[in-house]
Amino acid sequence: MEYKKIGELTSVVTGGTPKTSHPEYWENGEIPWLQSGCCQNCDVYSSEKYITKEGYDNSSTRLMPADTVMIALTGATAGKIGYLRFEACGNQSITGIFPCNSLNQRYLFYFLISQRERILSDCIGGAQPHISQGYVKDIKIPIPTMEEQQSIVKRLETTRQLIDQRQNEIKLLDQLIKARFVEMFGNPASNNKGWDLKLIEDCLTSIDSGKSFVCDSSSRIGNKPGILKLSAVTYGVYNPNENKAMINDNDFISAAEVHDGDLLFTRKNTPELVGMAAYVESTPKSLMMPDLIFRLNTNKNCNKIYLWKLINHELYRPMIIRAASGSAKSMSNISKERLGKIKIPLPPCDLQMKFANFVTQVDKSRFVVQKALDEAQLLFDSLMQEYFG
Repeated sequence: MEYKKIGELTSVVTGGTPKTSHPEYWENGEIPWLQSGCCQNCDVYSSEKYITKEGYDNSSTRLMPADTVMIALTGATAGKIGYLRFEACGNQSITGIFPCNSLNQRYLFYFLISQRERILSDCIGGAQPHISQGYVKDIKIPIPTMEEQQSIVKRLETTRQLIDQRQNEIKLLDQLIKARFVEMFGNPASNNKGWDLKLIEDCLTSIDSGKSFVCDSSSRIGNKPGILKLSAVTYGVYNPNENKAMINDNDFISAAEVHDGDLLFTRKNTPELVGMAAYVESTPKSLMMPDLIFRLNTNKNCNKIYLWKLINHELYRPMIIRAASGSAKSMSNISKERLGKIKIPLPPCDLQMKFANFVTQVDKSRFVVQKALDEAQLLFDSLMQEYFG
């Protein structure tokens, strides 16, 4: 198959930023202006920022037409792709690849998504990895016939739509649980139903700590001892696949092993994500908590599933976050002492149990949808490997 450099096929441009010291470049702007964070391997439909015609004329940014494929050049998003659905310009961390006659732009979009690991390995710079416009121009892409490109895109789009559908179904189930929580217990922040307020420490028998060791960068093999990553709990749903293999199996601490029915809590994370909780419905053996995760052992007056959904509820999250120490620019931390002093509304046990049973039933549906999502994702990944691997 023929391969060609992107720069041989079409125009490649990089954006720029009007001087922020000139308000006339920004105030009442009408030209959409994007930052590299919009590139998340997704379609881009809108912009949060706008510049004026004067700002555009006095900067190096360039207007990109709809169907431009964008690639982020620097930082955490380096190598991530965005598909522009409207005319816009961008900053100096975005390079745009204009439409051309030789390429189906969606084919190019998916091809570049498949190449991110290679792109990241080619990045230069340590703390702020980056690639250049010249690098993007030199990327070689296989050029099948236009009919073949369209066929590839059709299969990938169909599978991606299925993934999106399953993800939306999961979001709806999560929203159902949140709505049911408010229906049964009211607003947990204002406690408008007047439940007894209790300190978390009065609802627990103990708080267990994990421990961290130097680990392998890869996940454990089989049921060999491993340590959970923070990401196993960060997003409120327990994910045992987020783990690291232990270098020395003898370091494993059985007292820190995760068990079915545990309620895990992230004591340290970014300011927005600190203090998230995840309930462990079931877990593989030989996984232990790191020192960034607590296990909350509740007493008979507090249901773990109730406490899990309370801690993660968007209405109650500010109460949790306020208990954290650390600046806005650093990792936030919630100590056992601070955690224990947080006040929570505590409804009667039978009402907590009724809610927990509801969550359990919804989670059965969620499990089915998640399995379908995993299968669709596996199919998408295999197709990407078949076409671009």
